[in-house]
Amino acid sequence: MTKKLLLTGFEPFLDFSVNPTKKIAGELNGAVIDDYTVISHVLSVDFRKAGKQLLQLIEETKPDAIILLGLAGGRFKVNPERIAINVNDGPMDNQGYKPENEVIQEDGADGLFSTLPISRMVEQLQAQELPAEISNTAGTYLCNHVMYQALHYAKTNNCYLPAGFIHLPASHELAIEHGKIPSWSHDDLKRAVIICIEALSN
Repeated sequence: MTKKLLLTGFEPFLDFSVNPTKKIAGELNGAVIDDYTVISHVLSVDFRKAGKQLLQLIEETKPDAIILLGLAGGRFKVNPERIAINVNDGPMDNQGYKPENEVIQEDGADGLFSTLPISRMVEQLQAQELPAEISNTAGTYLCNHVMYQALHYAKTNNCYLPAGFIHLPASHELAIEHGKIPSWSHDDLKRAVIICIEALSN
């Protein structure tokens, strides 16, 4: 019997008319990758909803691991994130809400480290000639928000749950729309996610 992996992407946001993580999550839903069966969902770019959506999904699916995906337009490598911080800030979400120095969890730690095998993910991506490195900042937008929520859930429920966030570069489709931003093909972005999932098992 395979384990369950909760894989999430995000809907389009800000001036990005498409979000490759939404498409990748949809395409991998139901896939069996090594030890894991993928259960995919797309989260809202909404500070008031995204964390609640994620926590509800965790309660409903009881996953054995969680990989959260997000778009980082402008980055040129796949970046597994090392840490999430307990703050919401940054640009407006899709509902027009713009938090400033807002605490995510009042009783939460200042920062929580990823429990994914991020070093192994980077090594295996590089071995497949896909540029990757660990990132030390997930920002303060929705990506950081859901990463923090997942890690806080695992910590407060005293469960060992490999969980964390991976930022992906823009797709070629977005680069055509936006001009001078680094981009990857959709197939390579999807392959990178599959390699990261495989790293959970070896």
